Amino acid sequence: MPEPHHHPSSYRDPSGFVFLVNGIYHRQVNAGYADNYDHLMQSGLYDTLVTGRLLIPHEEIPENLTASPQWYRTLQPQQLPFISYPYEWGFEQLRDAALHTLAVLKQAVEKNMILKDASPYNIQFVQGRPLFIDTLSFEKYDASLPWIAYRQFCESFLFPLYLEHYCGIASGKTLTAWPDGVPAAVTARLLPGKSRFNAGALLHVHLQAGVKKGSTSGRQPVFSRQKLTHLILHLENILRKLKSGNNIGSTWSNYYNGTILGHGYLQEKQRLFREYIKDLPFHSALDLGANDGYFSKILAERTGTTVVAVDGDAACIDRMYKTTGKKDGDLLPLCIDLLHPSPAIGFRNRERTAFHERFCTELVVALALVHHLVLSGNVPLADLPAFLAELSTDALIIEFVPLEDEKAQELIRHKAQWHLPYDAAAFEACFRGSFSIQQKNIIPGTERILYLMKKQRP
Repeated sequence: MPEPHHHPSSYRDPSGFVFLVNGIYHRQVNAGYADNYDHLMQSGLYDTLVTGRLLIPHEEIPENLTASPQWYRTLQPQQLPFISYPYEWGFEQLRDAALHTLAVLKQAVEKNMILKDASPYNIQFVQGRPLFIDTLSFEKYDASLPWIAYRQFCESFLFPLYLEHYCGIASGKTLTAWPDGVPAAVTARLLPGKSRFNAGALLHVHLQAGVKKGSTSGRQPVFSRQKLTHLILHLENILRKLKSGNNIGSTWSNYYNGTILGHGYLQEKQRLFREYIKDLPFHSALDLGANDGYFSKILAERTGTTVVAVDGDAACIDRMYKTTGKKDGDLLPLCIDLLHPSPAIGFRNRERTAFHERFCTELVVALALVHHLVLSGNVPLADLPAFLAELSTDALIIEFVPLEDEKAQELIRHKAQWHLPYDAAAFEACFRGSFSIQQKNIIPGTERILYLMKKQRP
């Protein structure tokens, strides 16, 4: 058996760690966490959370795969197709992740356990809904002690949501700058003065900002189960009332309804698109520049297919997420600017991997995207094939919008120059080294061209 590979993101918790064997993720439970793990399993909490689709299920493997002297149990959790990070989520996703964390906490308290951390990295989105994935976050509850993860919950969930609610600062941008959470003092300085008249913001932000981290001076308050229950309910009420202030003036959130060439164009493109994917074998797809997910949802109609829909407009992602239901299958909307995709960050730049390292699918879709990257973003046309080949293992559906197109003309109206040549012949010549053209159709009523390509094998 190959030597287990310790995952570089799993080092902070002494209770155990995630490791990889033969492409399968496992989690080791260390002996120091044995009592808490046994209580999780024997109290009925694990069964309650898994049955309620709140916690990731796992199987116990009766083998010390790491040959570690600290070993207590080996878990093989449900395998997830993709990992996303909080700074790639929209407002609605972050809020749902926060509410999900509180729902897990409530169930834990009923079984005399509590969450020892409240990081949004403990959440992943599976089949359109949040799922708690850190089985080792639970510990036995002492009602006389405060919830140790309260500050982390506020900094990682509540404060970014408050900043978007009051200031229109996208939560993803905030968490990109502060990936481990926004300090209370920073949040208090950024919030408008009127926030002090809001009871929730005053209590959880402004009063917290006046308390130094780790301060133990003065008389310590007495805690109880009832106080924790009231805190959870108060946080839930606050979260449910928050709304994104980042939707005004969104460029693309009404793209398919109001700003494309017309309904006929959309219908013809959809017809060709369905023809292209009808006999195409794929179980994973990445839709780049997905807007509100019109074509992503068509991809997700296929049973057993996971679709990742990417767009740089946070309002589009929120709209897509809110309108995605069970009928749309496993669709994951993410707010990612392709000109500034999520980089590798964290300890040794390995703790959180880059966008292109996590999302490689059988099919990549890039509709009405090329002209934005080339004409607006100044990306040379010749650089696109390698970028898209890096994300696809098999197929590419891509749309070319010529310079004569009215939308392309809008992009260059105030530009003196752009990368040339930019035409269909140059486009096809660039892609031939990485892909072979299988189908090519002019979308009726336009000069736009839709291509189905296959990735060239080395």
